[in-house]
Amino acid sequence: MTTLLELKEKLVRFYGKYEVYITPIVKFIVAFAALMTIDRNIGYMELVSSTPVALILGLLCAILPVGGTIFIAAVVILADMYALSIEVCLVALLLFVLIYFIYFRFAPRQGMGVLLTPICFRLNIPYVIPVGMGLLEEAYSVFAVICGTVVYFFLDGVRQNEKLLGSAAEESAEANSKIVVALNQLLGNKEMYLVLGIMAVTLIIVYLIRRMSIANAWQIAIASGILFETIGLIAGYMLLGISGKTVSVLVGNVISLLIAFVIQFLFFNLDYSRTERLQFEDDEYYYYVKAVPKAVVSGTNKQVKRFSGKDEKERLTKKRFAEEMDIDEELLD
Repeated sequence: MTTLLELKEKLVRFYGKYEVYITPIVKFIVAFAALMTIDRNIGYMELVSSTPVALILGLLCAILPVGGTIFIAAVVILADMYALSIEVCLVALLLFVLIYFIYFRFAPRQGMGVLLTPICFRLNIPYVIPVGMGLLEEAYSVFAVICGTVVYFFLDGVRQNEKLLGSAAEESAEANSKIVVALNQLLGNKEMYLVLGIMAVTLIIVYLIRRMSIANAWQIAIASGILFETIGLIAGYMLLGISGKTVSVLVGNVISLLIAFVIQFLFFNLDYSRTERLQFEDDEYYYYVKAVPKAVVSGTNKQVKRFSGKDEKERLTKKRFAEEMDIDEELLD
């Protein structure tokens, strides 16, 4: 444990020293991963769906606010939807307008949550998002998770129905049917509603528990959130008659549990064995304070001075003594 704490302190100092470089790199990695996820799943427009374009846009996103990255990702998605079908593009535009008002009204600073949610869905570990957001952010970050989840299920539904949606619309009735199919990916997707509900409740559970003044609050919050997600999703899939999800839910939640404990170690590692309870008062109130110290290992800087021999050591000692006594060093010979 001591080694891990020392490593953590080194990472904190390293980040504090090079934050101006690390932050753009992280933003680039997230943006590039988001754009590559789009390209690999719905890359219908070849002009924008390529690795070099994703690299260029990722570099641009590294110097933009996170909201700029969301805007660029939305434009790329709309271009792909337009290449597939103009009807689907209109539905996607309507969806993004709705998300725009929800995101900027309730969670304008939670852009990373919006971007990371679809990425984690593709990695089969979306369950870590509500747990991580509940640990690190406020309760309103649930809106960021909702926005990212809705976008993922919409794009996944379009991908699964791309042959139907991509066929040429010769009559207005067929065009209307495409709009119905595209809207059905949002309005008629029972799995999306199940996942949205479970993830939103999980985030609130984790947020409320980690704010309690109880020992090991973060560990209890993580375990409670992961347990609720696992049981809720498996039971929900069984009720909806969706098969083949149990193994992926179990594996994804186990991986999410490990990631969540890494987050807890990095951001909220306390030493409950040294808990102190303080009591003091002023003219109007009595105060009862529970203080739990962080688990920190401070490194010590050791300075070692080496001397080449006895004569040099003796000379240095005489010189220092002469300076302190304000006398001539030759008088000491």
